[in-house]
Amino acid sequence: MTADVHDVLMAAALEEARRARDAGEVPIGAVVAIGGRIVGRGFNQPIGASDPTAHAEIVAIRDAARAIGNYRLTGATLYVTIEPCLMCVGAMVHARIATLVYGAAEPKSGAISSTVRGGELPGHNHRFEIVSGVGEADCREMMQVFFRERRGQPDVTPGRNEVE
Repeated sequence: MTADVHDVLMAAALEEARRARDAGEVPIGAVVAIGGRIVGRGFNQPIGASDPTAHAEIVAIRDAARAIGNYRLTGATLYVTIEPCLMCVGAMVHARIATLVYGAAEPKSGAISSTVRGGELPGHNHRFEIVSGVGEADCREMMQVFFRERRGQPDVTPGRNEVE
């Protein structure tokens, strides 16, 4: 995949993240693509769904599996705005995702490179390619703004008027 395709598909994942934000969830979004075509979409919704597994990645993988009629997503690329957790890495292994493309690192629970290299654990019978940093600034900013607003702190994004 070219950088342009990654940018377009990450923009679709960011749109899903906005849906999560608008629903009051942590703004993480994901899409699954096969051959550059989106076959699954998802956004974080564990609160609204009362489901601790309803992470954006899991929702998108489930949507893609239903769409293609197979729980194996061989050849698929998962685009997600924030580095996946260990649960989501496990789902990617089981779904046989070929490539993971993510935007920003998640230093507290990211399981690709931040806290553990989950995709490299010895018990896994599948490996996937990793592309990081696609749309990183936009992905990180969405999370930072969300948590600043949640904590009642002013938006100090460069170029923005702090007294809006």
